[in-house]
Amino acid sequence: MQYQAEVTIELKSGMLDPEGTTIKRALEHLGYETESVKTAKKYVIILQAASIHDARETVEAMCQKLIANPIIHNYSISLRELQ
Repeated sequence: MQYQAEVTIELKSGMLDPEGTTIKRALEHLGYETESVKTAKKYVIILQAASIHDARETVEAMCQKLIANPIIHNYSISLRELQ
C-alpha cells in the first residue's frame, strides 16, 4: 500500500525562535499587530508499507533519526492511504 505522511515539526516551548521573532518584527513594521509568531516546518512523505501501522513506525523512525531533533523539537504525524 502507498501512504502519505505529513510531518509537522515545531520548536518546544521555551526554545528561541529567531525566524518567528524576525517575522513578527517585520509584520509590526508593516503595521500589523501580532501577539506572537511561531514557525513550523511541514514535510510530506510518500512511502510504501504493508499497513498504516508499519507506515507510522517507519515515519516515526525517520523523525527520530533525521527529520527532528528530539531535544528541541516536537513533531506530529498524520497519515492517509493513497489510492
